[in-house]
Formats: sequence, structure tokens, C-alpha cells
Amino acid sequence: MHSEYKKLIELSIKARKFSYSPYSEFSVGAALLTKDNKIFTGTNIECASYSLSICAERVAYSKAVSEGYKKFKAVAISSSADDFTFPCGACRQFMAEFGIETDILLVKSKSMVKSFKLSDLLPGVFDKKYLFNSKK
Repeated sequence: MHSEYKKLIELSIKARKFSYSPYSEFSVGAALLTKDNKIFTGTNIECASYSLSICAERVAYSKAVSEGYKKFKAVAISSSADDFTFPCGACRQFMAEFGIETDILLVKSKSMVKSFKLSDLLPGVFDKKYLFNSKK
């Protein structure tokens, strides 16, 4: 495993400590590595109106994009669950906007990690080709 990925794993676990999840008590942390080797972290933020909550992955991506980064190598995702936590469908679609070949590292512990390409987790992605090739 890449040494930079080991750091991502550690930072995803650390990011969970900042979770704002008073309703579900389900904390998630994400650490995102750009193609320029910059790392952005995120954590889930809940709201009493659940539909307004935001996942850790989208927080990390939003931080990166808001600072001008749009190309990514990998994202590590850890949670307080006893098993590996996959990104939700909304996060998969959101992440696909920036590259379907991004490495997804699911973290159970520093030594227990599963790795996928985003394309493995989101086959048949809806992307811009559908918007520009539709019949009017």
C-alpha cells in the first residue's frame, strides 16, 4: 500500500472525532488525496432535519473543490460501525463528478482496509454525456 494511503487512513480515523452526529451517534471520517498530494478531511454533520445532513465524503470533496482542487487519487472512509462502511449512493454520484477511477479505501482499522475503484462501486454512472447527447 502506498505510504500516502497510510496517512489517509490515519487521517480518516482522526476526522471521525470531529463528527457532529448527535442523533444517530454514527460518526464518519474521510480523508481525500488530490493529484497534487494535498489532503482534505471531512466528517459527517447531522441536522435534526435529516435530509439536510451531509456526509463526510462530500464535506472533504467540497473543501477541496472550494480551494481549486478537482482531480483526486484516493479517499479513505472510516466510521464508528463494527464493519466497513461504503459511501452512500449520493456520495458515490457526487465523487464520480470528479473521477470514476479514484481509489476508495474503506477503513475498519489502521490494519484492516478494503480498496476499490469508484467505478467498481458505481457502474453505469450518470454523467455529463447524458446531458449533452439527449434528444430535445
